[in-house]
Amino acid sequence: MERLIERSLFASRWLMAPMYLGLAFALVLLVWVFAVELWKLILLLPVMTVDDAVLGVLALIDLSLAANLLMIVIFSGYENFVSRMNLETQEDRPEWQGEVDFSGLKLKLVASIVAISGIHLLKVFMDVAHYTPEHIRWMVVIHLVFVISGVLLAAMDWIASHAKTLKKPKPIAN
Repeated sequence: MERLIERSLFASRWLMAPMYLGLAFALVLLVWVFAVELWKLILLLPVMTVDDAVLGVLALIDLSLAANLLMIVIFSGYENFVSRMNLETQEDRPEWQGEVDFSGLKLKLVASIVAISGIHLLKVFMDVAHYTPEHIRWMVVIHLVFVISGVLLAAMDWIASHAKTLKKPKPIAN
């Protein structure tokens, strides 16, 4: 009975696979939105101001960071929680694929969220006339919460990894 339960629990990891396929579809949606934003930027070209150009490029960077974040979650999540991808023969396989553990995934996620939040904040600062001081204040507070959360998460991971090394028995010198 115990073995059956354990095998069933282990097999249940495959329930995550449709979620990662759904995230891959979400990546298609981001590519579509990127193309639409790029097209809008191209159409503005004849009358574009410097601020329009910078805001448009920031929107594209924001979308590419979100897509990068999605790829990290898809690859690392699938490999950490479902199954290893047998793609060793692929020449263009990302170097980090298969090497990002859950701790590294958390840090990459937080770093991406901080970068995306920073870009949103920069867009607000470039178009400050369209926002209330209250809205700007909340955007800054939220960004700072993301930054502080990232620093605390990194500190916790650093402490945990150093605690593991301290617990390892030291080799006896002869």
